[in-house]
Amino acid sequence: MSTKIAPLSGFPEWLPAERVVEQAFLDIIRETFELHGFVSVETRAVEPVSRLLGKGGDADKEIYGVHRLAADGDSGADSGAGADGDPDKALGLHFDLTVPFARYVLENSGKLTFPFRRYQIQKVWRGERPQEGRFREFTQCDIDIVDAGSLAAHYEAEMPLVIADVFSKLPIGDYRIQVNNRKIPEGFYLGLGLTDIVGTLRIVDKLDKIGPEGVTELLAEAGATDDQIGQCLSLAEISSTDTSFADRVRALGVSHPTLDEGLAELTAVMEAAMAQRPGVLVADLRVARGLDYYTGTVYETQLVGHESYGSVCSGGRYDALASDGRTTYPGVGISIGLSRLLARLVSTGAVRASRPTPTCVVVALGVEEDRPRALAVAAELRGRGIATEIAPSAAKFGKQIKFADRRSIPFVWFLGAEGDSDSVKDIRSGEQVDAESATWTPPAEDLRPVLERVEG
Repeated sequence: MSTKIAPLSGFPEWLPAERVVEQAFLDIIRETFELHGFVSVETRAVEPVSRLLGKGGDADKEIYGVHRLAADGDSGADSGAGADGDPDKALGLHFDLTVPFARYVLENSGKLTFPFRRYQIQKVWRGERPQEGRFREFTQCDIDIVDAGSLAAHYEAEMPLVIADVFSKLPIGDYRIQVNNRKIPEGFYLGLGLTDIVGTLRIVDKLDKIGPEGVTELLAEAGATDDQIGQCLSLAEISSTDTSFADRVRALGVSHPTLDEGLAELTAVMEAAMAQRPGVLVADLRVARGLDYYTGTVYETQLVGHESYGSVCSGGRYDALASDGRTTYPGVGISIGLSRLLARLVSTGAVRASRPTPTCVVVALGVEEDRPRALAVAAELRGRGIATEIAPSAAKFGKQIKFADRRSIPFVWFLGAEGDSDSVKDIRSGEQVDAESATWTPPAEDLRPVLERVEG
């Protein structure tokens, strides 16, 4: 049997130094979400396939089915059916966190207080072809606000502002949050006389990937006239960091009540953003988002200088994703594609950690008999919040300094001989001073690994 291990594409596994970066990002994201009043939930990894297929556009091409390898009898496992052979009970791994969250709201509506503000940081799975920044297993960081019956429009302006707060704390460089309202292109297309609104949205949403020529060809194949195609492309070219987009749309001469609603709603979002974070949001009328459940404002976020990489944070408003037949629970949410974001930053060397381990201090061992003393020192340092480990074995101090240096651990602690003080050495500067484990504290910047932005 061969012992060779082949990598499995699409399932990223970070090295320790990269994992330090990921955890630092997670800490900042979680803390910022909580500062804005969002509470944490976690949902199960699997959902009925019928629910996953109910929304999400091409989700049927992305879902990983789940079955028991040791299922008894004719379980229908080969066909993706449930354990008892019932295809309606087939399970799949969730491909996003919005669909399971909608189910969670329905199941727990009597126990939740609305409007309900939740954040969720979990793995999701998509069975698509792996490529740069696109994985089969990845981490998403979602926030949503859901209400019962109706949802106030001001929440649609709040979502991107929360993300702007998160990104301002991360060493990611410049970014652009693009915002649109699905009612604008939908109303515009209806005003043009187009009938396949969803199909047109999906085609125009490919503009960044295939360019105007490709979009023109696909729209023509779908039956659009030259004038309709020209108007669709003109709409998609409109963008602004203020509310001037509305006048530019009206200047195209197309009218429809749905278009008017969309322009009014997007104007309100932009006005709120301009008041709090001028220039952070860009009204970009080519943004459509591919998932079918979005009904109003939609968001995408790009890293400046990496526009071809696509969106690293997206979302939107959904009015009909969760309903129990009596009450509808509209919501709005936005999601940071953490794995996708880190893949670009780490692969380009734009972000790194100051060291690949949380350890701040290594307690050196001259002889193995000193291990009990070393354990006591380490325990006292840890009790004061200083990450500490003990040398794996007794060795010459030079060797133990090299051990610390290879792992970028900044300090080595030396136990004093009987009657002498302990000492600690900064192996970067060579400075060594007497120290007591009850009082010594490293510089604040050395206490934990810190993120560093590397300008290319």
